[in-house]
Amino acid sequence: MADIITFRGGREAPEGLDRRALLAWLDRVRDQIDRLDGQEPEHMGTEEHERWGELHEELEDLVDELQDRLDELGQD
Repeated sequence: MADIITFRGGREAPEGLDRRALLAWLDRVRDQIDRLDGQEPEHMGTEEHERWGELHEELEDLVDELQDRLDELGQD
């Protein structure tokens, strides 16, 4: 699971970004989710699978946050 970035703690709040930056960040997070999907551990119930699931959920939550912020900004 190398190359995957966790965003908790020191990440910039989506409120401080413009639409273009939010869309770019959203694309990067979705790419990370795609890569993470390809790295899912085979055995459910293992500590490794639990960590994978937590990271996957964190990234999905970030997608939701970014999408919510984009919705707040509306269409240009």
